[in-house]
Amino acid sequence: MGLTSSSGASIAPPPSLFAGIGLRILATGLFAFMSLCVRLASVEAPVGQIMFWRSAVALMPIVAYLAVRGQFPGGLRTRYPFGHVKRSLFGFVAMAFSFLSLSYLPLALAAALGFLAPLLVISIAVLFLHERPGFLVVLAALVGFAGVGFMLLPALAGPSLDMGTVIGVGAGIAMAATTAAAKIEIKRLTATEPPGTIAFYFALVCAVGGLTTAPFGWAATDGATLAWLVGAGLTGGLAHIAMTEAIARAPVSTLAPFEYTAMLWAMGFDLLVFGLLPVPLSLLGAGLIVGAAAVVAVGERKRRS
Repeated sequence: MGLTSSSGASIAPPPSLFAGIGLRILATGLFAFMSLCVRLASVEAPVGQIMFWRSAVALMPIVAYLAVRGQFPGGLRTRYPFGHVKRSLFGFVAMAFSFLSLSYLPLALAAALGFLAPLLVISIAVLFLHERPGFLVVLAALVGFAGVGFMLLPALAGPSLDMGTVIGVGAGIAMAATTAAAKIEIKRLTATEPPGTIAFYFALVCAVGGLTTAPFGWAATDGATLAWLVGAGLTGGLAHIAMTEAIARAPVSTLAPFEYTAMLWAMGFDLLVFGLLPVPLSLLGAGLIVGAAAVVAVGERKRRS
């Protein structure tokens, strides 16, 4: 995207902008690969065990990143410990629902449900904050929710009810709702707290929370299962770092459209690893959700400007 000087001449974007966009796409790909690892680990391991490994292993690259930036351990000091606890608890619940959704749904459908979060924020704002979003934003939100119906139709229309899909979609909707709440807390924290510090405490709380599920039965961590568990942690931690560095190099509004490459990554992994694509109705529903989220994001940027 080119820039224009006061004289009307075209100016090439700074190299940091391209680096930021590249890092944002990399972060999205890493998160998608993390989801693939979670999906494969869920064949043997329960959700709590996956959450522990994903979060505990992620602490290693996060701590290394903070150390390279000279923010460890000094950067872990905070004046708002309760804010980190609230953000992390919302994130912990969102992660649990996300991993439950991934264990039942193709990666692309689970990824699409993640884009419900900004649509749910609109509903919360209308009901509890008495905000009045524009007509186009409201219409986009309704279209997004209709997309959920299209995703559910194949499970409801068959001769026998596919409870796995129903559970997966329900978990995905719950994940989007708790993610919306977590994002509100993150927004508050970023006013005073470095992103790396927020990521550290989030991973720490989720690791401890996941560990508490050990008495309820964990799978043997050997062979392929161990590889997927470690892979989920490493890619999750590296994705947070890439996203942080992307935001440091380019405006958030510039990076936002590249979040939607998550669907391309997820569909690619579905095809390459599992040899499948969503059925047409489910794919239509996923497209409606992602498109509606994009319209809402554009409308929000215009409102703020």
